[in-house]
Amino acid sequence: MDLKNLSIKKVHEAMINGEFTSVDLVNEYKKVYEEKNGELNAYLEFFDDAIEQAKEADEKFKDGSAVLMTGIPVAIKDNILFKGHKAGAASKVLEGYTATYDADVIKKLREAGAVIIGRTNMDEFAMGASTENSAYGPTKNPHDTSRVPGGSSGGSVAAVASDMALVTLGSDTGGSIRQPSAFCGVVGLKPTYGSVSRSGLMAMGSSLDCIGPIGKSVSDVEAVFETIKGKDEMDSTSIPDDLYEKKNTKKPVIGVPTINYPKYKGDEQWDLASNENLEKAVKKFKDLGYDVKTIELPNIRYSVPAYYVVMPAEVSANLSRFDGVKYGLHKDGENLIDDYFKTRGEGLGAEVKRRVLVGTYVLSAGYADQYYYKAQAVRDQIRADYKKAFENVDVILTPTTAGPAFKIGEKINDPVAMYLEDIFTSPANMTGLPAMSVPSGAVSVNGKNLPLGVQLMASHQREDLLFKVGKEFLGEK
Repeated sequence: MDLKNLSIKKVHEAMINGEFTSVDLVNEYKKVYEEKNGELNAYLEFFDDAIEQAKEADEKFKDGSAVLMTGIPVAIKDNILFKGHKAGAASKVLEGYTATYDADVIKKLREAGAVIIGRTNMDEFAMGASTENSAYGPTKNPHDTSRVPGGSSGGSVAAVASDMALVTLGSDTGGSIRQPSAFCGVVGLKPTYGSVSRSGLMAMGSSLDCIGPIGKSVSDVEAVFETIKGKDEMDSTSIPDDLYEKKNTKKPVIGVPTINYPKYKGDEQWDLASNENLEKAVKKFKDLGYDVKTIELPNIRYSVPAYYVVMPAEVSANLSRFDGVKYGLHKDGENLIDDYFKTRGEGLGAEVKRRVLVGTYVLSAGYADQYYYKAQAVRDQIRADYKKAFENVDVILTPTTAGPAFKIGEKINDPVAMYLEDIFTSPANMTGLPAMSVPSGAVSVNGKNLPLGVQLMASHQREDLLFKVGKEFLGEK
């Protein structure tokens, strides 16, 4: 079975024609998992009941009720709940926790007959850009195991890139699907905020978090998105499919912002290879007959600073529930307050503590006006910039990352350098807009070909434009 070149459509046709079964396919992925996961650490667990799920899917093909996603193996990030299975957000504070209900995305996938095969490694509570912050060790980039896969959905992305999964789910709060997708050479989608329910996703930043699909092709990502999207009564922030008006667009106009991003320690944060890669992508779009315009986004340079005020504030609120009383780890102290200190002190990692502290500070009396509310005002300005830009263009093109994957350990002790990994991706989360990273060439570093990606961004609920443009860019039929 040629896992490298499989697609959801090919799998569906093969199963209808009886060439192989879902059980056969899951066994193939399990075999690759057993061969590769020891080195890559992409999975935290391959589920014991995956074969049983696959048998149920095969019955749907026999009785004629199979749909496109039936029998398709899907791995999920460790912060998405699957009833009866462990879910720990790669944190010691939730070690051994078993989900008591299904996330809405899991319900929808299971109703379609998909097979949930395992849970993938991640930065603890989705806080990081490298998957080095996992309590269970870092995930490695399949293209160069001395480098990070990106984060926080690094495990989900590495699983697809190394043929350990056909498609996966990740979560994206500031670029956590798109940045690792660029580093590992796959397709990753951050949907419109609210278009996919957050019910059953462990909250990090409630106004920023999105669940999204990762795959080798735009078509595969589209198929998963069409399955998991939709209004959910269990999530008050979820939206109906027709909330935003859509204008007919025959040939989308591409907008490329003038470079107005923050630098760090000179110019090295803006990698020459990434700049050249963007220029090649612009040329390719022009060759495909697209009109490409230069646009201005004057406040985009403030996205990362504003994001790193808003996000930690929401982290501080959301992670207060992990106190050793309700669920997860509990450490006995001399009194109740000491219980909290010991449980959180031992159960939470360094990056999580850093963000909780920052978030608590920016929300504290005397500082909320100075930091948090000003960051929200900046967020409104960024939204306004994009709204104005989309009056003249349909899709905005940028690099996904400032360069190729960096070495494991290279930025772990420099939080500001790590945070600037989000320079191109965080605006989509701050504005709620959909964005997708697609592979766009590679750069050779020390004899290794390291993937690069470009990011496509559209107005609210115009994922259809991202899929259309992305397929043409990659030459998908």
